[in-house]
Amino acid sequence: MQSAMEFFSGLLLTLMNMNGWSEELEMELREVIEVVKRKDVEDYERLGNKALKANKILAIVGPLLTAIAALGSVFVAGIRVQVGLRLDPNPTLPYSFVTPSGQVGMVFEMYRNCGGFFKQLEETVEATLEENEFDKRENGQVFELKVALQLGRSVSQHRELTSKSASCRAEGISIDEFASKMF
Repeated sequence: MQSAMEFFSGLLLTLMNMNGWSEELEMELREVIEVVKRKDVEDYERLGNKALKANKILAIVGPLLTAIAALGSVFVAGIRVQVGLRLDPNPTLPYSFVTPSGQVGMVFEMYRNCGGFFKQLEETVEATLEENEFDKRENGQVFELKVALQLGRSVSQHRELTSKSASCRAEGISIDEFASKMF
């Protein structure tokens, strides 16, 4: 009886000294960072590059469409003066041709911001895992909860993602799920 009591008290002391960390938790966090790198960052970089290309095209086409609208306005105004009819109070082409470049620019900035968020998350997790002394780390369970919430998941969803990712990687297939449910 005494040896079992000593065993459990020793186990409890070890768990308390590890500050909520376990090898399993470290592996889960490493797996989540791999999913973030393979799926989320890659996807946001791809979409950000597409938005940047569209923004460049619209930045070139926007002034061209504005010039066409101005020329159309001059010709319409000239015809109206000659005919003496007032057909439309606003003779210019709608300027909605020009505004999408601004919207695309905002989309590009959103993708860039998300990429920076994922990079910061990756660096935070790696820096925490590199700390060898458990008492200098943030509590492991609290840290796991923070990472899960930053990715828009519950802790149970976070653990399901890591197990799914590990099994997909073991089978040699890519995971079809993103780490983040926020963006």
